[in-house]
Amino acid sequence: MTVPGSPVRVLLCDDDPLVRSGLRLILAAAPDIDVVAEAGSGEEAVELSLAHYPDVVLMDLRMPGIGGIEATRRLRALARPPRVLVLTTFDVDEVPVRALVAGADGFLLKTASEQIAGAIRAVASGDGAFSPETSRRLTAHIRAGGAPRRAEARRLVAELSPREREVVRLVGDGRSNPEIARALFIGEATVKTHLAAAQVKLGVTGRTQVAVLAERAGLLPP
Repeated sequence: MTVPGSPVRVLLCDDDPLVRSGLRLILAAAPDIDVVAEAGSGEEAVELSLAHYPDVVLMDLRMPGIGGIEATRRLRALARPPRVLVLTTFDVDEVPVRALVAGADGFLLKTASEQIAGAIRAVASGDGAFSPETSRRLTAHIRAGGAPRRAEARRLVAELSPREREVVRLVGDGRSNPEIARALFIGEATVKTHLAAAQVKLGVTGRTQVAVLAERAGLLPP
């Protein structure tokens, strides 16, 4: 978890040293972001995360070895899991969904270099970050039925407390943590506590998965 006021600790994971160098240069212009390590494979990303405890891993998908999706799954299973922001040139229909199921918190194309720093800040604070292309694909996936069935989603949501349900509804509505805090007249730390508890009860690991369940459970207006 990012300590308020301290730089966001980032681990770069890409098998191309030139790409990692370019990302480091981009992030060097952001004084609130600190690149603490670089990994050339998914396996190395897991090892270095255990050594450096980054807040965010900037993850490529297409790498030799276990690849970015499996690496994301392993990172999210750690006792102190980092947030994962997927960054790739590979954007076909099923890839964003697979990355999110594995536990990714955001998905950007490498061509969106001007958005990377902002996306890192967003996922470090508990929000999601997605390119417009990815958002459209995820919306289409949900509408096509590629999410938990409505009855199952409603059963899961019924396990939430009233406040957790409100937080989940507002996440599904696209609200950030500060916006949720203002809407419910509670602190951001309390929002994060309710959201974390809801994720455990819902069996999901990412903000977007929470939003999918909110939609399937009928918490959002049609």
